[in-house]
Amino acid sequence: MFFETYKKVEDALKKVSGEDDVLLTDGGDHADLASTVAFSLAKKRKENPAKIAVDLCKKLEEELSSSGVEVSSKGPYINFIFGGSYLSDTIKDALKPGYGQLPDKNVRVCIEHTSANPNGPLHVGHIRNSVIGDTLSRVYRKAGYKVDVQYYVNDMGRQIAIVSWGFDNIHLERKEGEKGDRYVADVYVEANKRMKDDPSIKDEIDKRMALVEKGDPKTVKEFRSAVKLCLDGMKETLHSLNAPHDRFVHESDFVRNGLMVNVLHRIDVLPQAKHDGTLSLDLSEFGFEKEYVLRRSDGTSVYAARDLAYHEWKGENSDRVIDVLGADHKLIGRQLQATLKLLGDKAPEIVFFEFVSLPEGSMSTRAGKFISADDLIEEVTKRAYEEVNTRRPDLPEEEKNAIAKSVATGAVRYDVIRVSQEKSTVFNWKEALDFEKQSAPYIQYAHARACSILDKAGEFEEIFDAESEQEIALVKKIALFPKVIDDISKDLRPHVLAIYARDLADLFNTFYRYNPVLKEEGKLRNSRLTIVKATRNTLCEALTTLGIDAVRSM
Repeated sequence: MFFETYKKVEDALKKVSGEDDVLLTDGGDHADLASTVAFSLAKKRKENPAKIAVDLCKKLEEELSSSGVEVSSKGPYINFIFGGSYLSDTIKDALKPGYGQLPDKNVRVCIEHTSANPNGPLHVGHIRNSVIGDTLSRVYRKAGYKVDVQYYVNDMGRQIAIVSWGFDNIHLERKEGEKGDRYVADVYVEANKRMKDDPSIKDEIDKRMALVEKGDPKTVKEFRSAVKLCLDGMKETLHSLNAPHDRFVHESDFVRNGLMVNVLHRIDVLPQAKHDGTLSLDLSEFGFEKEYVLRRSDGTSVYAARDLAYHEWKGENSDRVIDVLGADHKLIGRQLQATLKLLGDKAPEIVFFEFVSLPEGSMSTRAGKFISADDLIEEVTKRAYEEVNTRRPDLPEEEKNAIAKSVATGAVRYDVIRVSQEKSTVFNWKEALDFEKQSAPYIQYAHARACSILDKAGEFEEIFDAESEQEIALVKKIALFPKVIDDISKDLRPHVLAIYARDLADLFNTFYRYNPVLKEEGKLRNSRLTIVKATRNTLCEALTTLGIDAVRSM
């Protein structure tokens, strides 16, 4: 409903002002929309902007008379307040299944996220990548785009060569019940210790890297076997985070299919190419001092060469390419973008994020000092169960465990996504599981409360009215959900959805506090139940888009 009303206001304002850009913006606390077009007209007409605003308001009242939009001026500002028909239509829309879904667009979006090296389990430092990437994927699908979510598997890098050597030379027993990714990490850590004690092992690692690039069957099989073992474990973790991928693309594919060689041939003849034993690019015209190395002196390619081929392939098969990368990848990410521009290829849009950590400190897979995502989820689930058991000891054990799992996954995801990506954050156990304020359980509880009210109400006649101050504020927030989805698809800032969901839960709780629902009778009871139903549906859609379960009971 918001988009339709916005368009009516915009068209009317263009008509009466004669301006193409009517400077419409959010109206803040005073209005639904506001315009400063009187300022720009004042410069052209050499008139007082406040007088222009008054004159425009008179014309706008006539243009918008049938739309239910109230127009007023305050000094040079023109304010628009949406009325009863807007509220009624919003409630009707919000009752529909899939509310917030935007029209289908014939635009293919490829989103790559996580893509952690398969040399150990996903740790807390990886979680933010997964949650940002998956939330963006869900938003784009909600916005009507065709989405392909990819994990780029580094299956021929130095870390995998070390793991491969470790499996051949270190005979560690796999613990009973140990996930494959954790076992691979044990081998990787021990191999690094041995390399530190015996530097000659590095030559063995280099040989393996050369062999895998040449396609040596035995070496390729060993690398693939180690990668699969680790990747299977990672997939379990991603499943528990509600962060699936559509496909896993291996970097070695771009060596075997010749696409990497092709891109290196094209780079070879660029005027920016440098051949001094290695192959590198001078990207100083893009502001980079450091050369972008693509091939080593021994003739083997580096990760960047395969990554370029991968991005060319993604660009050819997608209309938009989006990468989610940690802040430590800013240099190589921007070098990648610059090189693709030199080649005349589509450069990816990159969402850089700062890191999430725990109060316990930093993590390193190489040194074996990390808290895995599995460990985090297990601990949060345990704490969530204790909270659920305290609140609802009457529930069957199976239901308490199911709720605890949903609450735990939601707590992790929400605590990560609620902070804008350019800010680093520390995962706070207590705040993440706080049922009373800025957390997923708080929003989930609001949804569960709405479900409970409707279950107790039984059948009722839907009436599409909003009259009290709290009802109007709640319905107007509901109306903004499709706009939030649209904005994020343009701005790539998924934390906005987390803030929206929390604010919606706040307004619902305020509405419920001041507006009796089940105790009322007749038309008023039914209209408030209808608002509760619209809120429940919107909260469900918002939570689902955040990758969080909309539980019915807590």
